[in-house]
Amino acid sequence: MSQTDNRKVVAGVQKMTPSEAFVETLVANGVTDIFGIMGSAFMDAMDIFAPAGIRLIPVVHEQGAAHMADGYARVSGRHGVVIGQNGPGISNCVTAVAAAYWAHSPVVMITPEAGTNTIGLGGFQEANQLPMFQEFTKYQGHVTNPARMAEYTARCFDRAVSEMGPTQLNIPRDYFYGEIECEIPKPQRVDRGYGGEQALSEAIDLLKNAKFPVIVSGGGVVMGDAFQECIELAERIGAPVVNSYQHNDSFPASHPLWCGPLGYQGSKAGMRLISKADVVLALGTRLGPFGTLPQYGMDYWPTNAKIIQVDADHKVLGLVKKISVGVCGDAKSVASELIKRLANETLASDATKEERAKEIAQEKSAWEEELDNWTHEKDPYSLDVIAESENEKTFNGGEYLHPRQVLRELEKAMPKSVMISTDIGNINSVAHSYLRFEEPRSFFAPMSFGNCGYALPTIIGAKAAAPDRPAIAYAGDGAWAMSMVEVMTAVRHDIPVTAVVFHNRQWGAEKKNQVEFYGRRFVAADIETESYAAIARSMGAEAIVVDKLEDVGPALKKAIDMQMNEGKTCVLEIMCTRELGDPFRRDALRKPVRLLDKYKDYV
Repeated sequence: MSQTDNRKVVAGVQKMTPSEAFVETLVANGVTDIFGIMGSAFMDAMDIFAPAGIRLIPVVHEQGAAHMADGYARVSGRHGVVIGQNGPGISNCVTAVAAAYWAHSPVVMITPEAGTNTIGLGGFQEANQLPMFQEFTKYQGHVTNPARMAEYTARCFDRAVSEMGPTQLNIPRDYFYGEIECEIPKPQRVDRGYGGEQALSEAIDLLKNAKFPVIVSGGGVVMGDAFQECIELAERIGAPVVNSYQHNDSFPASHPLWCGPLGYQGSKAGMRLISKADVVLALGTRLGPFGTLPQYGMDYWPTNAKIIQVDADHKVLGLVKKISVGVCGDAKSVASELIKRLANETLASDATKEERAKEIAQEKSAWEEELDNWTHEKDPYSLDVIAESENEKTFNGGEYLHPRQVLRELEKAMPKSVMISTDIGNINSVAHSYLRFEEPRSFFAPMSFGNCGYALPTIIGAKAAAPDRPAIAYAGDGAWAMSMVEVMTAVRHDIPVTAVVFHNRQWGAEKKNQVEFYGRRFVAADIETESYAAIARSMGAEAIVVDKLEDVGPALKKAIDMQMNEGKTCVLEIMCTRELGDPFRRDALRKPVRLLDKYKDYV
């Protein structure tokens, strides 16, 4: 339970119903909020949520519920819990649970199932629910007898933390009823420590002899509460620090050693600096392939550097990149031990620390200047769009705004302690260069699963866990349409958030592939919508249309003021040009080949 949780859990072996055993185990694990849609499959347990101090937050769609549980877990460091009606209510959650899996979020997916007396007869809302989540869960607990309700429930909560990912608790709906005797298990937590002594000694030797060390700070730094230890370690060895892909909150952006994120649309400064490394300390990161791909024409990963990889999951050590040392341990414990053992050592990097600091400052300054002046994309298609858009530059007295200029103005207006979630898509990916944070548990993205419809429900879940922090979602208009109905959830249940919708009238990321590989033959790429602001207002939210660059910052500040001081959800609809950043994945497509005469012009 959390430190402020004063609820009492029944002690010892007692008679109770399985529903009571289920709810008491939730309380034992500190659950105060569950996201989902009510259903008859679990109504007996739901009936006693309130007296147990548990709030069920009803959503519009179950995918949104699972995303909310993900955001809740990533901000709070506690379990996120999602529940739904058996069959379609459960199947709706698969996509969001997959996103939580790649974010290593301790989400517990509770899946009431058809009753045991009708399974196999093809009854109403019957489905085989375990295979649905098999690929995207760390553990699946299927309650095999009502008397084992507390046991399986507790195990799912324990495994979500120890295995660092979602678990599924599958319960036949008739197993909530009856009378059992049981004891509510106490939560069990794993102490991972700093790994093996030999691996740590080898890492120390490499760091002692490194002349240009670089730290990659990953999601394990955030989830393992190793933020301060990463700072101290970087300062000790004088290493520039880059964020792993979509973990911009793993090192404070105001720190002189911070160099920005790697991966798609990341920091050129960070890429140039890591390319010079002779030793890379990958702290709390699996070094995923998408976060180390060439970018801006730079194949920046240092192929001759010695790589020390630290991760709590031994299965990812050396999986993607060849490493010299793999340390299976907790990021916080490993960093603390490295700091301790390097404290009185003479390091090869000490002699060049001052020189390296100047180089870091120069690279960062050059990159910031480039971002300031990068007001248009530079590829031929975007130049064509600039020319074409002269005819549509204005509309109803407003202007279509260049995405990079918008992102820079949003960055300047960001409040302190902000939490930001981003959807997948072209402008959201370009935003990686402009998203900076001062504290951990602040940035949420769909990670390697890359699903649309992520940002809004995730930030609602984050806000539910941290109501005192400003919460902002970024989404392109395509992805926004997949989840915008959850604005009603935010309004109905007083969970105010701010959403920034980049209205550029297209599926930008895929459209860029049609530019690069398919001769600008646009199929199903353009989408036109009259007004997202009007839709937001119809759902009870406030809305602001932004069509002048000078209004971007003030509009965001006004929306945040409404969120924090008036408890209002607000949607900013920002009218953007159709300019596109770099293609999302040049590595994943090839120039087309056409063998039939009727298609030969389409190459």
